[in-house]
Amino acid sequence: MIEDKNQQRTALEKLGEFGLIDHLTKNFEINQKSTIKSIGDDAAVLDFKSKQLVVTTDLLVEHVHFDLSYVPLKHLGYKAVMVNLSDVYAMNASATQITISIAVSNRFPLEALEELYAGIETAAKIYDIDVIGGDTTSSTTGLIISITAIGEIDAKDVIYRSGAKPNDLVVVSGDIGAAYMGLQVLEREKEVFKVNPKNQPDLDHYAYIIERQLKPEARRDIIELLKKLEVKPTSMIDISDGLSSEIMHICKQSEVGVAIYENKIPLDPQVISACEEFNIDSTTIALNGGEDYELLMTISQEDFPKIKGNPNITVIGYITEKARGMNLITRDEQSVPIIAKGWNSLENQE
Repeated sequence: MIEDKNQQRTALEKLGEFGLIDHLTKNFEINQKSTIKSIGDDAAVLDFKSKQLVVTTDLLVEHVHFDLSYVPLKHLGYKAVMVNLSDVYAMNASATQITISIAVSNRFPLEALEELYAGIETAAKIYDIDVIGGDTTSSTTGLIISITAIGEIDAKDVIYRSGAKPNDLVVVSGDIGAAYMGLQVLEREKEVFKVNPKNQPDLDHYAYIIERQLKPEARRDIIELLKKLEVKPTSMIDISDGLSSEIMHICKQSEVGVAIYENKIPLDPQVISACEEFNIDSTTIALNGGEDYELLMTISQEDFPKIKGNPNITVIGYITEKARGMNLITRDEQSVPIIAKGWNSLENQE
């Protein structure tokens, strides 16, 4: 961590802005045929020929989106890429390039930024994307990271949030709620450390949920699976702000209602046990936790036989007429209106 006084510290002013960019990006390789020119000119040059372009941007701000007291910089770099790739995959597109912009205060030496970029480089290699540019500047408020992701897709394959139809099935990949509970464990251990800095937490029992918080994976594999199964969702969105918020986005843009079944929501056993430990309702966490970066989609009932029994995706409900509203069907078969209480960066502060 950057607080380690024994680590070598190279002041950023020794390199200058362009020297810093050259140093941090020297190991990035070109993987995509569409990348004609990457880093090193006034702008990148891309050639997608007959493909459509998908572009998305996310901003991560220290003390709002992450806490470096327990988030390793390498993990942060990796996660910053995943946040953006997830949005590209939610459009059913292939992610191809990213740009990276950072604002950094003078408390960060070069070695800290090398760790951050090592995480970005790892993500780029695993997900076959090119780093093609960005910007660096100074900050008086800590670390700020902005990544723009670019993807390509055939026009006929694009999936929007607005295509859901009544009687479509609501499907989610993986399991949800783990990232939020991982955050709760990390926040608790931070408070314990403040009281007793010599205390070393035993986090083995929380490995899965902590990894889901610190090092999430964008679900490129689900996009590949759907193509293999010959299933094209009618709508899709990634779960970054919580299941409730995301299904409401789909319903509002598709002008439909929904029924989600509480007993169908996929929860990892570690999430359930952590919720019991923290005395938190697991359904509330699944609906409102966020940062899972799973894919939420609707599919035609005709495609159900193609996905039936697949361990990677779960049917959790169905789309209704708009007049029926957006409802959660509880375990005791009561219908409760779904209310979005997910992450709001303008209200939630660390």
